[in-house]
Amino acid sequence: MPLIDVLQNPVLIACLMASLLAQILKMPIEYLRSNEWDWSLILSAGGMPSSHSAMVTAAATGVGHYMGFDTPAFGLAFAVAAVVIYDATNIRRQAGFHAQQINRIINEFFQGKAKPVREYGELKEVLGHSPVEALGGIILGLLISIVSWQIWP
Repeated sequence: MPLIDVLQNPVLIACLMASLLAQILKMPIEYLRSNEWDWSLILSAGGMPSSHSAMVTAAATGVGHYMGFDTPAFGLAFAVAAVVIYDATNIRRQAGFHAQQINRIINEFFQGKAKPVREYGELKEVLGHSPVEALGGIILGLLISIVSWQIWP
């Protein structure tokens, strides 16, 4: 399968665009919250909107548009999207809460010590998404899929 054939797949293009746009949008949204630009958000997990939710929503709705919302392929795409969104909002978010607690314990343990805790490196605390962040990704995925459907009916 030549690369040109892959690049003509509108569902794949919608998925990639939804994910890329979500990652890019994280920077100005975070800037509005904190008044600081954080370029690392382009490559990081977590934050608003959820690129995982945007991608799988674009995939599921794209499959629905092109193959039909009454097909087994849409059912599978919907199920995969539901699992990914659940994982992003529950399991990975909980891991982030655990990391916050571990970092707090480490910081308290090493308070007053000559060696700062930063030398040990802090655990990544934002692994998952809040429900609002996932909803942002879902809405973005829907919009990208609808635009793709209008361009490639």
